[in-house]
Amino acid sequence: MNRQPSRIPATPIILSCPTDTAITCNQTPNNASSTTPLPSASQNTKAKHNPFASPSCPDFFRYIHEDLKPWKSTGITKEMVDSSRQFAHFRLVIINGKAYHEQYKKCFQTRDLFTIWGILQLLNRYPGRVPDLELMFNCEDPPMIKKSNYNSSAPPLFHYCKDESALDILFPDWTFWGWPEVNIKPWDLLLDELKNTTESLEWKDKIPYAFWKGNPSGIGAREDLMRCNLSNEHEWNARLFRQDWRRETANGFTDSNLAKQCNYRYKIYIDGMSWSVSEKYILACKSPMLLVTTRYIDFYTRGLLPGKHYWPINSSHKCESIKFAVDWGNTHLKEAEDLGTRGSLFARQELSMENTYDYMLHLLTEYAQLLTYKPTPDKANHICIESMACPATGLWKQFMLDSMVKSTYEFEPCSLSPPFDIEDLNAVARSKEEYLEDIEKMEKGTAL
Repeated sequence: MNRQPSRIPATPIILSCPTDTAITCNQTPNNASSTTPLPSASQNTKAKHNPFASPSCPDFFRYIHEDLKPWKSTGITKEMVDSSRQFAHFRLVIINGKAYHEQYKKCFQTRDLFTIWGILQLLNRYPGRVPDLELMFNCEDPPMIKKSNYNSSAPPLFHYCKDESALDILFPDWTFWGWPEVNIKPWDLLLDELKNTTESLEWKDKIPYAFWKGNPSGIGAREDLMRCNLSNEHEWNARLFRQDWRRETANGFTDSNLAKQCNYRYKIYIDGMSWSVSEKYILACKSPMLLVTTRYIDFYTRGLLPGKHYWPINSSHKCESIKFAVDWGNTHLKEAEDLGTRGSLFARQELSMENTYDYMLHLLTEYAQLLTYKPTPDKANHICIESMACPATGLWKQFMLDSMVKSTYEFEPCSLSPPFDIEDLNAVARSKEEYLEDIEKMEKGTAL
């Protein structure tokens, strides 16, 4: 994607941690905000609607309009935002490019920490671009805001995933900036490692089976998947491994390197408690992703198409479906390799950190335009890169430093395309359904 240069030159972002004084957020927390003239909100709006400003964003960005559609006609009132509090782990306010945070309850591990860290990176990457706003965020797995519970005035809640029955507003998950509890590096760094691994091994030389490794405990679909492992009775073309994270943590993560799990020809994706963050890592392996059909979506998976980016696996007969997919791929080597390549290119290009930040920018901009009131910090505390990174230790600090934006971005963001019309959405849905039906017919044509 050839982007238009920004009128604002790139300026270094400097993290300064005091050694003998309390850490505070200064009025000008980095060189970028203190030395760079910031565009006004009106300038941002004009730039956003300039068709020549930058190439169009990936098509899945258009689902931003769909996520915000419930509030398009009414706007988002203070009362609506406040009603989201019962579901939220934290509240985030942005005023004049500065972030304010109020914690309501503890998130699992440090999901909230790295989500907020990612938003701070966005503010530094695009100084002055994010409008004033207030939002509520939920860090758990299951969707929260059910359509059936609201005729109008639904609570606007930011979240990582949802299904067709939910109104949650989708946002990139915390692992894009790292998951220290399980030693998963920030997305940019991990992509480089995965690229080096996949380029060093020809696809035809990979182990000709479907691989999955994860924690199945207490998750019905995953426990069911484990039946598909090699046994004395069956060869389902699957090699499945239980991941014991407690043991891995104790052993220094010696057996959980994601880059080393790309040596199989096929990689299986299956949901966890709801969706799983593992999908992007599987896509990037350059091995066809065998996706066990799911009702869950996150912000980018709406851009994935069966037959183009992945091979669908029927959740009602996983073992037979996996065996068929692997048999088909091993007898159609070129087509299977191309499928893996397209999935990998999606992960590297359309899901790059560059595009992830642009998605965040467009989503927050569109959301802020719906607010009918002027946000104020109230009880929220001012946060900045210093207040988060300086007191951090171990992998938490390392991943923050590794994922930290080093300078303001010297190019314009991609241009957000208009909303889908109903014909577009129906065409995509029909295309997916027809491909799934075709695969089902192919499977039924074999002796399952």
